[in-house]
Amino acid sequence: MIIDNFNRVHDYLRISLTDNCNLRCFYCMPDEDYDFTPASRLMQVDEILHLARVFVAEGVKKIRLTGGEPLVRKDAARIITSLAALPVELTLTTNATRLHDFITVLEEAKIKSINISLDTLQRDKFMLVTRRDLFEQVMANIELLLDKDILVKINVVAMKDFNDQEINDFVEWTKDTPVDIRFIEFMPFSGNRWTSNQVISQEQILQTIGQRFDYSPLPGDVHDTAQSFSVPGHAGRFSIISTMTKPFCAGCNRMRLTADGKLKNCLFSAGETDLLQPLRRGEDVLPLIHQNIKGKAKELGGQFTNALEQIEALTIQNRSMITIGG
Repeated sequence: MIIDNFNRVHDYLRISLTDNCNLRCFYCMPDEDYDFTPASRLMQVDEILHLARVFVAEGVKKIRLTGGEPLVRKDAARIITSLAALPVELTLTTNATRLHDFITVLEEAKIKSINISLDTLQRDKFMLVTRRDLFEQVMANIELLLDKDILVKINVVAMKDFNDQEINDFVEWTKDTPVDIRFIEFMPFSGNRWTSNQVISQEQILQTIGQRFDYSPLPGDVHDTAQSFSVPGHAGRFSIISTMTKPFCAGCNRMRLTADGKLKNCLFSAGETDLLQPLRRGEDVLPLIHQNIKGKAKELGGQFTNALEQIEALTIQNRSMITIGG
């Protein structure tokens, strides 16, 4: 098992396939023109599979593919198929713009659940945040997944003066549609111009929802990042990921492998461990993995407290969101 100094067992690996994306969300990719990592510096298919096997042998039970947008990678189908042969739960996070091209691959890989990033239910606002006119394609692909009985979780980054007026619209969507709406507190990363007054806290989200809907909390697991809630009579549910105001670090079991082969033990960790170059030199990467996780901070990467007003976004040492993989 992979265990840190706080006795947290790490059995969930997130693998970023690329830092490239076909959208340009301002909180994730700071600039329209972006210098993506050259293909030669990215993990290749056999390297991804090799590292995944190492992690699985150490107890990893779940692998999530992320990006950028993982499905813009030309060999994404081959990677999905290869990883599906491992004894793990395989899933992915996507912006859903290309899911229709991969539905057969996903079904053959027996993927049961997919997370979709969607911050608004308004087409014009979707264009504003993504700088692309692909809203109708995203909505069609969500319906496609539901038709295939694949669980859909919608990741909504909640931001004041952007989508705060849509919170109850998202909850209303769950009345007849079996989706899990996951409201995510806006988090600071390099270049995303985060300020604390943009954050909509879990408490504020629940206050807004309570003005229109009755809801009750659902039981969860110690490793859950989201607190889930049900609304009577609704086919779906909503959840809140309260990273900034009520962090869930005590039960963290996650590791992140960036597209260029760096291991991060926390979304907010300043440090990272290169696994790709040692792998290419034929070295044993297992000691590096254990050393990295042993160095994991107790919470929030050791970079800041959960007091919003004390966070200085410009002083945070980290990558941009798109180069981490979420």
